[in-house]
Amino acid sequence: MPHSVSVVIPAHNSARTLAACLDSVYAQTCPIHEVIVVDDGSTDATARIARGYPCTLIRHDPNRGVSAARNTGIAAATGDILFFLDSDEALTPDSVASALHILDADPECGCVHGVIAPEPLFDDGPVEHYKVLHAHWWRLRGVGEVETAFFAQAAVRREVFEQLGGFDERLRDSEDLEFSDRLAPHWKIVLTDRIVARHDEEDRLGALLGETFRRALLLVPALRSARQGGRRNLTANSPASVASAAALFASLPLAALLAAPPFAALPLAGWLPALPALFLLAFCAANLGLLRFVARRRGARFLPFFVGVHLATHAALLGGAALGALRPRSTSRTGRGAPPRAEATR
Repeated sequence: MPHSVSVVIPAHNSARTLAACLDSVYAQTCPIHEVIVVDDGSTDATARIARGYPCTLIRHDPNRGVSAARNTGIAAATGDILFFLDSDEALTPDSVASALHILDADPECGCVHGVIAPEPLFDDGPVEHYKVLHAHWWRLRGVGEVETAFFAQAAVRREVFEQLGGFDERLRDSEDLEFSDRLAPHWKIVLTDRIVARHDEEDRLGALLGETFRRALLLVPALRSARQGGRRNLTANSPASVASAAALFASLPLAALLAAPPFAALPLAGWLPALPALFLLAFCAANLGLLRFVARRRGARFLPFFVGVHLATHAALLGGAALGALRPRSTSRTGRGAPPRAEATR
């Protein structure tokens, strides 16, 4: 029996990208049962754009966050497969059909999600080039059965939510990790390169670092929880990359201190200031495959900029992870309950 697919699109101030997103949904090669746009307290033309398409539009007022928006979409959806798509992404035409094929091939697979294309949805400059290239690389590296799901472009069986409840509405970042922590013990998760979306990524360095920091706050608790459950989370950076970056940052003040009197006269002071350069080489070696990929896509002249931004994001990652590790653990999860009911309008 054919599947009925409900596409759920949470949207907040998405006027720039929503039309491209919806165009990609209605251009899918397989039938779509319904498209649900949850306008999460937008103050721009998001709702007006959605009304120009034959989709169901649901309004949150005020803004409640992506977890609440997805839960509202789940409650309104009537399909047996829910395909989550972020409003700043556009799918390749056969992405939904590929997701259904993978789910049909394995009844134990509860979720299949995809990769970010190496080209942005809209080209906004070098910071965005960095972000999409890195995002494409690390997801492509993890293709296969995984223990982490990312819901920016993901198909999920309805019975998964009937069993596990919805997303944790306290979380506005890293909600994927929290839900994966509940999902992985019960259902297979597949990451595939047959679901591909072009993403309108962050193009300002400060905003990119802030986003990285916020998402890293839940990283250590999530990794700890996964380890206790005998699982391994899919992560964007290798342990060698994170360790070499941490060593580089730690060596900088030490090198500066040893280069100044009276420490400069010590026997080892002559070569210790070279430690940052050695750790930088180690960082590049830990990311050698990524750097080769970037050179092929953008040219060798882009590499110094890419390495600089990559180091900066590692600094934000380390800072967020350190702060998150110090936070007390929460014992309750609002996401465990059934998704709330919502009123839908056409």
